[in-house]
Amino acid sequence: MNCAYFGVCGSCTEFSSYEDQLQKKVVKFQELFGIEPEIFASKPQHFRARAEFRYIDGSYGMHSVDGGVAKIEECPIVLEPIFALMPKLRAYLATNETLSYKLFRLDFLSSTLGDTLVSLIYHRPIDEVWEEQARRLAKELGISIVGRSRGKKNVIGKEYVEEEIAGIRYYHYEGSFTQPNPFVNAKMIAWAKEAKVEGDLLELYCGSGNFTLPLAKDCRKVLATEVSKTAIKAAKLNASLNNIKNVAFVRLSAEEVSEALAKKRAFRRLKDVDLDSFNFEAVFVDPPRCGLDDATRELVAKFKKIIYISCNPLTLHRDIQQLQRTHRIQKAALFDQFPYTSHIESGAVLVRR
Repeated sequence: MNCAYFGVCGSCTEFSSYEDQLQKKVVKFQELFGIEPEIFASKPQHFRARAEFRYIDGSYGMHSVDGGVAKIEECPIVLEPIFALMPKLRAYLATNETLSYKLFRLDFLSSTLGDTLVSLIYHRPIDEVWEEQARRLAKELGISIVGRSRGKKNVIGKEYVEEEIAGIRYYHYEGSFTQPNPFVNAKMIAWAKEAKVEGDLLELYCGSGNFTLPLAKDCRKVLATEVSKTAIKAAKLNASLNNIKNVAFVRLSAEEVSEALAKKRAFRRLKDVDLDSFNFEAVFVDPPRCGLDDATRELVAKFKKIIYISCNPLTLHRDIQQLQRTHRIQKAALFDQFPYTSHIESGAVLVRR
């Protein structure tokens, strides 16, 4: 990938060819785990579905390698709809004082379907005059806009983009977590489905149903849990959108799930869920960078099969070291969600010894 800002913009930190920097990740994975993973590469450019930029003197800004802010005009790692939109939006803002005045940040969210949303975040109140100008901008550029200032949110169009991956339709909401690389995400979902869970599945950290819904098609029943109210709401909507009815989404932490399954505590949030009707064959986890805590590792160790997606190979390695007392690694994978960085997304399927 050719980028005029390599070595200046701090978003990318690996500047060798894509093939070389991917190989560095593979070697790092092999040294850490002592096994050879399946490798799932990314597109070398136009792979990122969401991006955040500062707005500085009519230019986009990113943190720079020297700790300051680098002014940029384009970013070749973003999806093509965002890449094409960036110069048009910058030119429009340069001639519109209402929309550019005290504009602090711009967040882009797009999809492989071409649906695009831009969040404009201000260090000033937004009002009816702003809304009138934002509606004109949205119509001219064919996008949705969310305006934000302190205590104020104004939606022009939709507050989500539509996406389709693995035959599942998703609404990805502004401000909520979504997998940043939709092409690698599709490979992650396909890899997880190959684990062949045909009975009942417990999922922890389910988010808005990214893995839940495609996996549910192969399962009898799924109990999917997550602590975020917003994510659970989006997951239920996405399930309804795809007419998937064999999933119970519940707002519970991993610790609360453990207490509920052990019947140590009753939860009103489970009043419509018959836990005794589940015969869990496997557990799926996609935890934050800190990995699994002690209680959650103890919980997942009770399952015959563990499907583990990780955004931090160090905590994955730590967790696997402990889980290998009861389970063995059946397969492992490296998913290159973040080209041109040292970040490694990985996965492992463990089965009981």
